[in-house]
Amino acid sequence: MERILVTGGCGFIGRHVAQELTDHGYQVRLLDALVDQVHGAEAISLPTGVELIKGDVRDRDAVVEAISGVDAVIHLAAEVGVGQSMYEIARYVGANDLGTAVLLEALIKHPVERIVVASSMSIYGEGLYQTPDGERIDNARRKPAEIRDGLWNLKSASGEVLLPIPTDEEKRPDLASIYALTKYAQERAVLIFGQAYGIDAVALRLFNVFGAGQALSNPYTGVLANFASRLANGKRPTIFEDGEQKRDFVHVRDVATAFRLALEQRQAAGHAINIGSGHAYSISEVARLLAKAMGIPKRPPEILGKARSGDIRNCFADIAKARELLGFEPKHRLENSLGEFAAWVRNSVVIDRGADMRRELEERGLVS
Repeated sequence: MERILVTGGCGFIGRHVAQELTDHGYQVRLLDALVDQVHGAEAISLPTGVELIKGDVRDRDAVVEAISGVDAVIHLAAEVGVGQSMYEIARYVGANDLGTAVLLEALIKHPVERIVVASSMSIYGEGLYQTPDGERIDNARRKPAEIRDGLWNLKSASGEVLLPIPTDEEKRPDLASIYALTKYAQERAVLIFGQAYGIDAVALRLFNVFGAGQALSNPYTGVLANFASRLANGKRPTIFEDGEQKRDFVHVRDVATAFRLALEQRQAAGHAINIGSGHAYSISEVARLLAKAMGIPKRPPEILGKARSGDIRNCFADIAKARELLGFEPKHRLENSLGEFAAWVRNSVVIDRGADMRRELEERGLVS
């Protein structure tokens, strides 16, 4: 396996994957539509020797050109944003699911050895919980009325507060947003296709990816970039609910390593695998850590006490399967990496569009 195609390869994760692959001797080709929301007018810096084809993954001719002569595909091309997916539905279904379908159809006539698709932790909905006496709960979900009343934490049928625990791959999917629906469809389509056509297929369920290179002016790119944009523009980060919801933040360089390992480890074929840090952080804690790293610790987050449609309370990764099948071990903890991230933010042009995102959601009744 020598030549690898990375769809969506000019994006935040794609550029790091390209660097990881070239550093390990692979020839890399990228296919990317260079969408304005993600890239704006920024100059794209790619590793030396990487080939770029500008094209949409829904364009069959562009896809056929891109897969010609490659040995494997890493499929990252996707629209990303839970909130935005709830009102730009055709855009998300088209890019994520139709785009994947076009790619897979092209691979029937131009087969490769392996395809690795970027799935998402969003497919779980709420993460795993347990009752006070240790019973595992994998179908927890909040009722809309509870959310409207500010009852953020999940409870059992008997009224006991449930304890969030690391989410493993055995947890049943519970699709709470259009984005989650499209990512699950991508994942399943690739795994079904691989089994049917004898192509090794792997799905990596990515948790919250962070690091230098995120699209800071795209309010849908991720919570850490969103916070950085607010802070860099002299504003307080805004947090929905009470700020105590927990997530797993995994560094983009660790994610890039995971994609390379998914190409190389034969035993990963046919599996969906969590890629996270294995640690849980409250969103308010993340905001405070970032403000401190950026040298403005007295700019605390604004807690909105409202919830977005499609949001979940807690989800963080159990990465035992990634360790077993990939030999994956994250090296960049959030609290040890924010200094580097803050330094990159200081040298970037940052436009805060967080208020625009919030207004779009509120106008459509997607904030309660």
